[in-house]
Amino acid sequence: MAMAAIHRGPDAPIRRHHSPASPLIKAGLLVLMLMAGCSSSEATAPPVATGPTGNAATAHPEPNADLRTQSFPEWLADLRAEAQRQGIQATTLDHAFAQIHLLDRVLELDSTQPEFARPVWTYLDSEVSDQRIHQGYERMAVHAGLLSRVSAEFGVPPQILVAFWGIESDYGRDCGNFSVVDALTTLAYRSRRPAFFRGELLAALHILDKGDIPLEKMRGSWAGAMGQTQFVPTIFLQHAIDYDHDGRRDIWDSLPDIFASTAHFVAGIGWRSGESWGQEVRLPADFPWDQAELTITKPIAEWVRLGVQAVRGPALSGDGPASILAPAGHTGPAFLVRENFRVIMRYNPSVSYALSVALLADRITGGAPIAAAWPRQEVPLSRAERIELQQRLAALGLNPGVPDSLIGPSTRSAVRVFQKTLGEVPDGFVTKHVLDALRHHTPSPT
Repeated sequence: MAMAAIHRGPDAPIRRHHSPASPLIKAGLLVLMLMAGCSSSEATAPPVATGPTGNAATAHPEPNADLRTQSFPEWLADLRAEAQRQGIQATTLDHAFAQIHLLDRVLELDSTQPEFARPVWTYLDSEVSDQRIHQGYERMAVHAGLLSRVSAEFGVPPQILVAFWGIESDYGRDCGNFSVVDALTTLAYRSRRPAFFRGELLAALHILDKGDIPLEKMRGSWAGAMGQTQFVPTIFLQHAIDYDHDGRRDIWDSLPDIFASTAHFVAGIGWRSGESWGQEVRLPADFPWDQAELTITKPIAEWVRLGVQAVRGPALSGDGPASILAPAGHTGPAFLVRENFRVIMRYNPSVSYALSVALLADRITGGAPIAAAWPRQEVPLSRAERIELQQRLAALGLNPGVPDSLIGPSTRSAVRVFQKTLGEVPDGFVTKHVLDALRHHTPSPT
């Protein structure tokens, strides 16, 4: 799940496009990331909100309860009236809804989203494959001039733009083939989050009204993410750019527009020019594992004092806060991640996703693969098992948070406390072994 980018262009100065001054543009950025995208990535950690949009506005308020009981013609008439109040032309609405379809497949996908159980190494195997690395290297060379211009203007490295492009749509090969208007209409009328999708539908109608894309070409993911770097409509209105100066912001077919729009968005959510996302590190045997959380930041010099070392290259150095990330516990790789890693997570709040973008960017510019091995023998817990683990931790009074199957800082903290009682390394990594040990310590949850 993520956002979108495509063709942008020549050397002339950018003409900025400003979105309509309507409430629909205020949707929460992190919510958008969770909903959009061609690629499916599991959210292996909660979003980290430290940058300019990390604590973005909340999603659209829920509609009145009586709107949920409207017939579809009544609902559509109400939506049309709202769209016209926002300045969308009646002819645009007539065309958009002339042959509207409610799509059962979209509702199926909405109710069966990934359950966040895929191991990070499995995700990286597919997203940062040798083929994708090779193709990324080739595309960097082919589009070097354009990427260099966009990078110089926005301060986002070419390899990062190409990595987003590769992860989001496999370099434009898989952008989704749902009618965006049909998908968003279905979700706005019948999904679990009608207010959010109503806002995205209205934004899509604004895009059509402005003439950026014809209706028949406005295609994307089941959740309404569009183009080669998968922007949802509200993000498109805020950040898409007509970089090739043809009068349209085209993230479907114009590489100048795709790269510049993506760079504009990434810069806008806090990318720090000239700074890396981070690097693989080696942790000392006595590392304080309760410090290995994205919610904990320290100056790099402090991590060095604690014994953290670079796996390759010169000793760790630099300014600014950094965190230690060990997504597979003490038996897997560890990374020192900086603010730009958090920026990638604002594009899509998944550790696996952010690592895939960061590592793909490194590899297509000649970087070495991860040195440490992943614990591939570990079998991931099912959703039911993760909930059971949280319930059993709660039964021991360890405060893992709501038993929702999502393994976040509270659950990892509780696991660490339990691991200490077993005399094991308290890395917070959730495994079958931890669950089995809990089963011996607590009664079955009801």
